Amino acid sequence: MIGKRSLQRGLFEADNQYLDFVGRDTFYGFLASQRGKLFQDEDFAECYSPDNGRPSVAPSLLASALLLQTHDRVSDEEAKARADYDLRWKVALGIEIGEQPFAKSTLQLFRAQLILKKKMRAVFERSLELAKRTGYMKERRLRVILDTTYILGRGAVRDTYNLLGDGIRQLCQTLAAAREQELEGWVQAHQFQGYFGSSLKGEARVDWDDEQARNVFLQGIVADAQRLMALAQEEQATLAGDAPESQQVAEAGQLLRQLTEQDVDLASGQASLKEGVSRDRIVSVHDPEMRHGRKSRAKRFDGHKAAIGVDAESQLITAVDVLPGNAADASPALPLTEASEENTGQEVEETVGDCAYGDGNTRQAFAEAGRKLVAKVADVGRKDQIHKSQFRIDLEAMTCTCPAGHTTTTLIPTGSWLDKKGQKQPRRSFAFPVAVCAACGLHRQCIRAKTKRGRWIQLHPQEGVLQ
Repeated sequence: MIGKRSLQRGLFEADNQYLDFVGRDTFYGFLASQRGKLFQDEDFAECYSPDNGRPSVAPSLLASALLLQTHDRVSDEEAKARADYDLRWKVALGIEIGEQPFAKSTLQLFRAQLILKKKMRAVFERSLELAKRTGYMKERRLRVILDTTYILGRGAVRDTYNLLGDGIRQLCQTLAAAREQELEGWVQAHQFQGYFGSSLKGEARVDWDDEQARNVFLQGIVADAQRLMALAQEEQATLAGDAPESQQVAEAGQLLRQLTEQDVDLASGQASLKEGVSRDRIVSVHDPEMRHGRKSRAKRFDGHKAAIGVDAESQLITAVDVLPGNAADASPALPLTEASEENTGQEVEETVGDCAYGDGNTRQAFAEAGRKLVAKVADVGRKDQIHKSQFRIDLEAMTCTCPAGHTTTTLIPTGSWLDKKGQKQPRRSFAFPVAVCAACGLHRQCIRAKTKRGRWIQLHPQEGVLQ
């Protein structure tokens, strides 16, 4: 049930005692002055049950915490710590010095609800409207800085067996509701009760060291999933096409089908786990938009990405979008720039990003739109190897010359790349002969890979320059 903040200010609240100490003209002081104006608890009523459960942490406070978190660019754990111990945050949130207003999981769940209810943008659009109305954001041409941060999803990440079990449970619940029957009775009548224990995999009597036993267990789950999807199709045929129940059954059935197809190989007629991980793999039934993502090569997360545009001068957020966790950081660069103009009513003079925004597709998109993008080109290649930039490319003669003076005209296919429309395009590389490279005095500095081939130099697929 939604919790609400009292309109009456407390004598011992930090903004009442320490506002001048923190500074009225700081971001924290400004946010404190807007308590009750910027966000009202009623704005978020649809994210909560209207008539049962314990009162939640006031959503207006959590919305302010999200703004502070984005402004200070801190993690969920650090945001919780600052709300507990940072005087600036306590002033901005309007809480008492000794108060610890929310748990990390509370902030994560609130953000997940905003994503699910399509209200994530509303938090930042409301603050931007207020900044324009109060004159905090002045009329001028903008310099917008782009960045992304990861958002943990609200669903538990499951392995294939339990993930399929979750999908079966969800579709069973949907079908029972469509029939207006008690879940337990419907499940027993259709013999799916084995999926409603504490853990499908944990309760199974399977020798997990035996591959054949694992495959037999998986085959049983897949057979039940297929039988259940057939029941869903039969049920849909009895429902009106525009009925809410029909849509719910269709969505739950499609989700179960995706879960089966992404992880299970049925080509041989026998179920077995696919090798590798599907690029767009669903990792949780309870938050199906979650994806495996990486903030760096060493740091992986499961959830979503928040992409933001920030005005460099005022530090106000001008645009925000929520992406799948596995989306490229640069994918919303141009839309965020355009949204910044639409949200502020001011022209964006320059868009700035780190090397994640310096790829050829993004640069081409900005050039075609007549916009200026400032982004560092990523330094690719091994640091202990002669860099690609030291090779001379002649695009008219289509030759490539190495630092030792050897020239090749051989172009070979080396995979593919996705253009801005998501279509595969061939990728080509100049290839130097094995014999030439083996006899070269720079061989040790040039070729580090343990392969019996010469050096390959990849040609950029668009402009004909090196990646």
